[in-house]
Amino acid sequence: MTAHPSRISQYLALTKPRVTQLAVFCAVIGMFLATPDLPDWRLVISAAVGIWLLAGAAFAVNCLVEREIDARMARTARRASAQGEISVPQICLFSAIIGGAGMWVLYFMVNPLTMWLTFATFIGYAVIYTILLKPATPQNIVIGGLSGAMPPALGWAAIANDVPMQAWLLVLIIFVWTPPHFWALALYRRDDYAKSGLPMLPITHGMKFTGLHIWLYTIVLVATTTLPFAVHMSGLIYLASAMALGGVFLYYAWQMHANYSDKLARTTFAYSILYLSLLFAALLIDHYLKF
Repeated sequence: MTAHPSRISQYLALTKPRVTQLAVFCAVIGMFLATPDLPDWRLVISAAVGIWLLAGAAFAVNCLVEREIDARMARTARRASAQGEISVPQICLFSAIIGGAGMWVLYFMVNPLTMWLTFATFIGYAVIYTILLKPATPQNIVIGGLSGAMPPALGWAAIANDVPMQAWLLVLIIFVWTPPHFWALALYRRDDYAKSGLPMLPITHGMKFTGLHIWLYTIVLVATTTLPFAVHMSGLIYLASAMALGGVFLYYAWQMHANYSDKLARTTFAYSILYLSLLFAALLIDHYLKF
């Protein structure tokens, strides 16, 4: 007999904790890269908390808007929003409370620039991507990927109160990483997405077409990851790490295109998460040990 999840865990699940953790991790890396010295730890914690809260609020809105779609998909059918165990007013109130708290923390304990950028990211994901783009075009994850790519810029703004070119390079890396990452998931979850009614690329254009685009985007991604070295933002430690990590990603992407299997797609999706985490960790290590 499966234990019924607690109400707290149900609300926490609405914030998609694993996705939020990766976003906050990338934001924290942006905070450390924004200064040649160690950033003020109080500012780091405040910014991380504020970004976490607003990201969680955006994901809660996503669960609210897509509750009927989630109910048709095996991957998401157990969400409390999909099962109706948390009502629409309750989700709205929850999102408003944690989102408002996040804005307060960022405005008063970090700086207004970070608050407004994070709020714009909230609007980009919760409204533009979830409501407008996702049900309208198979390129939804490409166009809407900018909101998910913003965390490094948010972290940089928290420390420097500015968003220079270097921060936007980090945003660009995540922006290009998002399609091959998400399409790998969409491929092995294609039956789920077919039930959802959403125009995901494997459903509208087929698996072969999607595999080709994963391969092409991964080529662009690996090229994009050389830019921090090219503009002297990072050194050889980062470059070597980016090339090694990118080589593995290219191998998986090519296999996805040439010899697809659901098992390979699962492996590629899992590796894409590890790839981004290790790539940003390499940026941090290189920042302090650059040669």
